[in-house]
Amino acid sequence: MTVVKIDLYDVVEMKKAHPCVHRSKIFQVVRVGADIKIQCQGCGNVIMMERIKFNRRYKKTINPASERLFKK
Repeated sequence: MTVVKIDLYDVVEMKKAHPCVHRSKIFQVVRVGADIKIQCQGCGNVIMMERIKFNRRYKKTINPASERLFKK
């Protein structure tokens, strides 16, 4: 199993779309730890999942928080 390096407020793409009206695959990481909370960028709902499930469903990082926060 691969370990995914995720920081707080990263914008990530998941393999499956959120079952909301917008069907968005784009989420923002709101909490990082043993569990991860991600917020759907389509409807704003927050989903909490275990780190192992997150690692399986993760596709790629779209916009790392470090680029946005420390860009000059």
